[in-house]
Amino acid sequence: MKTRLLVSAAACGLVFCVAPPAPAYAENLGGGFLEFVMTGGQMASQPRAGAFAPPAAVRTNHASGHDLQASLAAPPMNREVSPEFIRREVDYPTTRKAGSIVIDTPHHFLYLVTAPGRALRYGIGVGRPGFTWAGRKAITRKAEWPGWTPPPEMLKRLPDLPRHMEGGPENPLGARALYLGSSMYRIHGTNQPWTIGQNVSSGCIRMMNEDVIDLYNRVPVGAPVDVL
Repeated sequence: MKTRLLVSAAACGLVFCVAPPAPAYAENLGGGFLEFVMTGGQMASQPRAGAFAPPAAVRTNHASGHDLQASLAAPPMNREVSPEFIRREVDYPTTRKAGSIVIDTPHHFLYLVTAPGRALRYGIGVGRPGFTWAGRKAITRKAEWPGWTPPPEMLKRLPDLPRHMEGGPENPLGARALYLGSSMYRIHGTNQPWTIGQNVSSGCIRMMNEDVIDLYNRVPVGAPVDVL
């Protein structure tokens, strides 16, 4: 029996985040269908009315799939984001210039330096064990309600995946995406905000939609990103 499934919010595809410099199709890669299958995703719900509701043109459902419910774990019981991961301005001693981004992977925080000794701090989700990374990148592209195109390798393993998924509330990349260098890593939103503060992705940096919109509006292409 066929059962309709929505794609989870897991950041990037399972092994495809760690590829060498991205080919031409990589600007739309990402998603987390494999993580949905392996870790037990929750079907996405429509976002509440507010600043990050998508335009009407991208609100339709584009997901498809096959009956995998028997392999899914129980959904998480606690869907509240811990207060420590709510966006706030904090003291942040650093020599980095204003406009720089620092990702503190072990503590699940992203810092945007705003002035000497000050930063905006956002809660994030990061790579699960074996998928974390460190290094310096720069924002090379920004996209609003980005689409997702599974790479050929993923389609070969999961032929029922949609060939392309337009941006919208069901899309695993969320409301905004900031692409890092020529890699397949990105900072992006999520349709599972309760996973903020956890090691859940395949290397991408996950933010609540309202937070990634805030960051998107503050930083330009070219902004440096240090991942610790």
